[in-house]
Amino acid sequence: MNVVEVERLSKSYGSLKAVDGLSFVADKGEILALVGPDGAGKTSTFRAICGLITYDSGSIHIGGHDVANKFGKIKPIMGYMPQSFSLYQDLSVEENLLFYAGLFGLSRKAIEEKKNVLYEFSGLGQFRSRRAGALSGGMKQKLALSCALVHDPQVLLLDEPTTGVDPLSRRQFWDILKSLRAGSSSIVISTPYMDEVGLADRAIFVYQGRKLAEGAPGELIGMFRGNVYRANLNPTPEMKTKLDSIGGLHWRRFGSSIHIYTSPDMTIDHYLVTLRDAGIEQSAITRIEPCLEDAFIQLMGR
Repeated sequence: MNVVEVERLSKSYGSLKAVDGLSFVADKGEILALVGPDGAGKTSTFRAICGLITYDSGSIHIGGHDVANKFGKIKPIMGYMPQSFSLYQDLSVEENLLFYAGLFGLSRKAIEEKKNVLYEFSGLGQFRSRRAGALSGGMKQKLALSCALVHDPQVLLLDEPTTGVDPLSRRQFWDILKSLRAGSSSIVISTPYMDEVGLADRAIFVYQGRKLAEGAPGELIGMFRGNVYRANLNPTPEMKTKLDSIGGLHWRRFGSSIHIYTSPDMTIDHYLVTLRDAGIEQSAITRIEPCLEDAFIQLMGR
């Protein structure tokens, strides 16, 4: 069942086309990831879905209701967590939860029951009296998620919720999302982290407001065409210049190494002489399997 339906959505800010004919659906009990660089149009898409901005063309339906004219029916079934922490810094954890529960009209009894459930799965119970502004980055995100969940939404929209959060908190955050998915929630999440994309059921690569590709993580990796090699080194400016001048070969930096790409019908052996001239010996090169980021880089280059 398609709970979220976005059809040919477009949004411009003056001459800038932020979202360009983007279409996708999200099913019940599914985690759908939108991944792309800054400026890809992810946040504008989320704001349009939440009715926070108008859009130029296209349509958005949540639970069968049109965002443009039936948002009153959508609000009770939707939870939204924006990119930046937007809760009240001077209120405690519990005061923030009570405030958001009140906005959705929960009874006192329902608030007490829901509050305890949220404390249990978020681990925030021991910090209930701490001001939100004094929480760590990971706990802030858990509190923001808890406030988005306080009214049991069927659809959850999360805009880069783990940016700047430590790896352990990111893992805990995703454990929470998986438990929500098991409860049949539909979750649409944007992220800049490829390892998080691998945890989603499906993902959409977005670039310059357009959809590059869509599929399960394994399917997206399978879209890569060619060979990938890793060289464990930090390229010097001179090495970068020489690598850029080698025809038919492409490369990208990955932390303390580089990935070298060749076409499907050309192995690294063809380039060993020119690579040695660039300062890369054959002993430093290892063939590897492509990853999600390799696939995204190739699709973006096309």
